[in-house]
Amino acid sequence: MYKNSKYTILFPLLLAAGVVLGLLLGQYMGRNSTTSQIKGMLRQMALPTNKLTYTLSLIENQYVDSVAMDSLAEHVIPLLVKELDPHSVYIPAAEMQQLNEPLEGEFDGIGVVFNMATDTVIVLNVIPQGPSDKAGIKAGDRIIEINDTLVAGQKIPQRDVVKKLRGPRGTTVHLGLGRQGIGELVGVDVVRDKIPIKSIESAFRIADGIGYIKLGQFARTTSAEMEQALASLRAEGVTKLIFDLRGNSGGYLDQAILVANEFLHKEQLIVYTEDRHHQQQREYADGTGSAQDMEVVVLIDEGSASSSEILAGALQDNDRGTIVGRRSFGKGLVQRQIPYSDGSALRLTTARYYTPTGRSIQKPYTIGDDESYEEDIWNRYRNNEFFSADSIHFADSLKRTTPGGKVVYGGGGIMPDVFVPADTTDVTKYFVEVAGRNILYRYTIEYADRHREALNAVKTIPELQALLDGDRGLVEDFIRYAARQGVAPNYRDIARSRKLIEAQLRAYIGRNTALEDNGFYANIYPVDNVIVRAVGILNETREND
Repeated sequence: MYKNSKYTILFPLLLAAGVVLGLLLGQYMGRNSTTSQIKGMLRQMALPTNKLTYTLSLIENQYVDSVAMDSLAEHVIPLLVKELDPHSVYIPAAEMQQLNEPLEGEFDGIGVVFNMATDTVIVLNVIPQGPSDKAGIKAGDRIIEINDTLVAGQKIPQRDVVKKLRGPRGTTVHLGLGRQGIGELVGVDVVRDKIPIKSIESAFRIADGIGYIKLGQFARTTSAEMEQALASLRAEGVTKLIFDLRGNSGGYLDQAILVANEFLHKEQLIVYTEDRHHQQQREYADGTGSAQDMEVVVLIDEGSASSSEILAGALQDNDRGTIVGRRSFGKGLVQRQIPYSDGSALRLTTARYYTPTGRSIQKPYTIGDDESYEEDIWNRYRNNEFFSADSIHFADSLKRTTPGGKVVYGGGGIMPDVFVPADTTDVTKYFVEVAGRNILYRYTIEYADRHREALNAVKTIPELQALLDGDRGLVEDFIRYAARQGVAPNYRDIARSRKLIEAQLRAYIGRNTALEDNGFYANIYPVDNVIVRAVGILNETREND
């Protein structure tokens, strides 16, 4: 038989008193944040505990078997987050360093760029003044042993080799090196140290008066790197800029704002965010940017997301730059990373961002349906959006107008001012074979070995181009190499793909010099129709000046 307890008698009275108190407070204090907080407290009073916490407590205290609650939480939290938007995510402690490292701008290691294409660690480049450089390691060296353990020819995954080479700064790793001209291993002790990770992959003068900057992500050091790159290009006589954000999936919001500030004039709106309470935070340019007088073309594609879209949208909406390429990804949600005590974290969407004209560029999504969201890019390809701007449609309700009268749209990425379709003209079956089977790249590694002394002497882009121009039999030598690797020459395909093959060979060889990615992009851009179009746009404005 049910009996009234003290709790069941008092609870309705307490609840009624709470409601009356809430009404009185609301009457005298108005609809402000304090009232909302008190109402929230009253709601908590109405329930002894929330359902999820109560359930976990029951499992921990009353379940028949003992349960590892930490392990249970690792399974439950991702399921909870999955019911939110596609960009809220739980990050286990074991994955935090790997995810955060590229954004923090540094890691502890030995300071080499290496490749394992032939199951041997081949040093491609040594970071100047880094630990390996100081220890005497040279480009072209093979790392045969790490701390007296054989790694060459052992089919060790590259990530495991990275773990062996990295470690806390100040610790020492002993390497056994294979070096051309020396029959025995060269022993080297390398003291690990801080190694910078550059977010700007490439910055060089691409044409007369025109600079090129390739930004890989918005990391902690991006704005500082940008200032340095702009100053260096200025010193070379650059007055116009191609800013390549293709494939840049974003990063820190504050860095996107700082980079946009370099180009925008004082009091121009960069971006604003709005949270669930409709509280806005607006960011304006302060007028100190060093590139306010530079004409700029921004390159985007379907891989450009988040901070990349904030920057492209800020320049487009302020009539400050020409956006060239293909429609961007469409991520208009802002995440805040909230740490847990065990080293894991929750990246929780806390606001939406809007471009200066008020566009939300977040593409549509369905809660809990991450699969469809992830297939959006593939669907764009199937719908011919990579090849025709006419295949892309926006609702008139999402239309905005810039101060200069340009029509722009929200609701699914940044649409470029100048659409450049994906170019597959020179992609033949032969090219797909030699590139897809990594034969083309492996050839450049062997080429670098044979010409290591000459490549190590290269310090400037003109020196690299002169060296490569002198090798007139490069493509023919590669064709013979590919045949030895099992790909017979198809001369009809080769004639069609020759320019593409040669550009890729030169680009990968250029990356094997001290120029690194500058050597790559300086040679690949002639077959990159988006960059070629951008150069043409900037040259046209010079003719019209």
